[in-house]
Amino acid sequence: MGMTITEKILAVHANLDRLRPGDMIMARVDIALGNDITAPIAIEVFEEAGVGKVFDRDRIALVPDHFAPNKDIKSAEQCKLMREFARKYGITHYWEQGEMGIEHILLPEQGVVVPGDLVIGADSHTCTYGALGAFSTGVGSTDLAAAFITGTAWFRVPESMKFIFTGKRGKWVYGKDLILYTIGRIGVDGALYRAMEFTGPTIEELPMADRLTMCNMAIEAGGKSGIIAPDAITEEYVRDRAERPYTFYASDADASYVEEIEFDVPGIEPQVAFPFLPENAKGISEVGDIAIDQVVIGACTNGHLEDMRIAASILKGKRVAKYVRAIIIPGTRRIYTECLKEGLIELFMESGAIVSTPTCGPCLGGYMGVLAEGERCVATTNRNFVGRMGHVRSEVYLANPAVAAASAITGKISSPDEVI
Repeated sequence: MGMTITEKILAVHANLDRLRPGDMIMARVDIALGNDITAPIAIEVFEEAGVGKVFDRDRIALVPDHFAPNKDIKSAEQCKLMREFARKYGITHYWEQGEMGIEHILLPEQGVVVPGDLVIGADSHTCTYGALGAFSTGVGSTDLAAAFITGTAWFRVPESMKFIFTGKRGKWVYGKDLILYTIGRIGVDGALYRAMEFTGPTIEELPMADRLTMCNMAIEAGGKSGIIAPDAITEEYVRDRAERPYTFYASDADASYVEEIEFDVPGIEPQVAFPFLPENAKGISEVGDIAIDQVVIGACTNGHLEDMRIAASILKGKRVAKYVRAIIIPGTRRIYTECLKEGLIELFMESGAIVSTPTCGPCLGGYMGVLAEGERCVATTNRNFVGRMGHVRSEVYLANPAVAAASAITGKISSPDEVI
């Protein structure tokens, strides 16, 4: 019996020839990631241990992105703690204001994560990097502290689920829609502690930005990780940015999966996930008349340059509806700069939207878009739990950038076809 791509990566990092789901292993970590919410806890635990040095200053990544630029004194103290730790131990991958970005867009962009890696991060959306053919998953801050010291982490090898997507995507259908549709089918616990392997002809043609979006939201189905076998599209993406050698792994033809699910993609339309769970996904034709107060386009899910271009193609020559706030957040400084070069920032501003420096801000109800009681928001973010973006009696609807931009123009949840 062969092994899945997930099992192969874990086996290599555990120095084992083979392993099976359920095995308990201690594995070498390639990258250990923390942000301004989770890293301070890990740093405190690390310092209490009194070891005096990190396992490898080149294998730790610290990104102040959730409440940065600092929104208040507490967040300033959190970021200060990270900054001082990075300075004290000479952490290579620490990004300050002016060069930072949203962590799960920044690390692939900078070539910090490469195919074949094993990555842990004290952030649940660390599963994003599976799009590069890496095994990546979220951990707690104390596990992160242990990795800072030892360069290892323990795992129970997950079972793998195989999702096969066939057929051509329809108009306005992106990776965000494929993953929302998937979560709608299996539920928010449908892949609990499983590796979600996305495959099939549709995935093979999917651009990297869409792959990153899909793997980002594996956790929204309860997944331990999301992963896509690397191919020519992966090679084109990583070739000139990878800072280390990389390895392409693929599942064996006779690998074992706990479940296989096939989707006929031409039957999938743009999706909207209703409050208060990502599994409440409906096709855009089923949405009905729902007025909104705010639109957020960005976040680690859809803050890529491709997402900015999609939004711009909808907003060009049009205006955001009166009394609707439209907030657009490019995912990194490089993406922001490219948006400037392409004239997208000016286009957004002319449409009545505002553009923020890279930040997670509104996604977690931190700042730059907190909702008041009774307000509704269409967001390209990844979660719409009760109170996620503000007041417990506000509502968040998840959608792709095209639907979000169209909704900003009409003032209600809308298909791009309504404004194009």
